[in-house]
Amino acid sequence: MDFYGRDFLKILDFSEDELRYMLATAKKFKELKHEGRSHKFFPDKNIAILFEKTSTRTRCSFEVAGYDLGMGVTYLDPTGSQMGHKESIADTARVLARFYDGIEYRGFDQKIVEDLAKYADVPVWNGLTDECHPTQVLADFMTMEEHLGNLKGLTLAFVGDARNNVANSLMAMSAKMGVNFIACGPEELRPADELVEKCREIAKKNGCTITVTSDLHALDDTADAIYADVWLSMGEDKEKWGERIEQLKPYQVNMEMMNRAKPGAVFLHALPSFHDLNTSVARDVHEKFGLSEMEVTNEVFESERSIVFDEAENRMHTIKAVMFLTLYERREK
Repeated sequence: MDFYGRDFLKILDFSEDELRYMLATAKKFKELKHEGRSHKFFPDKNIAILFEKTSTRTRCSFEVAGYDLGMGVTYLDPTGSQMGHKESIADTARVLARFYDGIEYRGFDQKIVEDLAKYADVPVWNGLTDECHPTQVLADFMTMEEHLGNLKGLTLAFVGDARNNVANSLMAMSAKMGVNFIACGPEELRPADELVEKCREIAKKNGCTITVTSDLHALDDTADAIYADVWLSMGEDKEKWGERIEQLKPYQVNMEMMNRAKPGAVFLHALPSFHDLNTSVARDVHEKFGLSEMEVTNEVFESERSIVFDEAENRMHTIKAVMFLTLYERREK
């Protein structure tokens, strides 16, 4: 398969075979990393990683993946570029493309990363937007495959705010990979109907289903994996905490929920997670609302059923695969 020069903006842009090839490539890179074997394939390339939203895992994954591949990496934080302030997105893209061989963007509107890709003549990779989080779900599915075996026919349940970027990309990836997907959350936090219908069309061809429900019992004896995410995304108004907590408290992932799922069901989370009081945000919420745990209980998070740290590591391997595939030019004789 030839990915050279392509952008990685959303899961729906790629076929099932292409996504499986990305996962297979990530697995090879993980083996190389764990065996300590050098894989500096791009010593003459440089990439820019452009962050309007700060991050731990995304930044570290792109930086280490870039260094492992032999590339130079420039990190631009929210104050490190004039994009959208003194310089248009189009002009920023055209300038950066003169310096760099690839550009990562993590920020807000999906249109921003789409515009970067439109005007840059180098690959652009989506590190997160309000609509999509494609590098995250590649790592999620790689991790599920490691722990649960063949993906096709599994059931993945996302519990909580089912219209957020992670849920959107999980639903698309599930449809592509033949995984049954359950979006379980409050009626007012459902995923967009247009995306649901598009994913259902794809799922039908791949022998799986897309279910949107408010009923937690839809997970009983069904879910092979349960996925939670933070209740209030970065950049959202903190004044919404009270309303959001009341909406989502019934959907907290606890051990009772895990035990009602299929035997051996695993827990996933994109991180960071508010499962204890060891962060300033969690302590602030505890002081205002009395909660010591939010989207997942500490019992589940720290249990053997939690695979969140394998998932976090796999961000690096899947990102490395995406960068390698889109930067590697095949030269056929």
